Amino acid sequence: MPTGKKFSKTIRNPKTGRKKTVRYGAKGYTIAPGTKKGDSYCARSLGIKKRLSKKKQNDPNSPNNLSRRKWKCSGAKSRRK
Repeated sequence: MPTGKKFSKTIRNPKTGRKKTVRYGAKGYTIAPGTKKGDSYCARSLGIKKRLSKKKQNDPNSPNNLSRRKWKCSGAKSRRK
């Protein structure tokens, strides 16, 4: 069942053992941290992050946070290293 996403991560709940697949990232883009495109992505996703509840903001397995990690976002900027 294709979803049109580029990446996926399977998370296992340690209490129940239940698996959940999180799909994230647009299919067509290439990730280039430290570029103007990366900075604009990080600024945009930071705005999305601020609108979420505190619990979801800090969830490392949310699609937004997984994408931010791929882009190497720190705040509204994308870092090359």
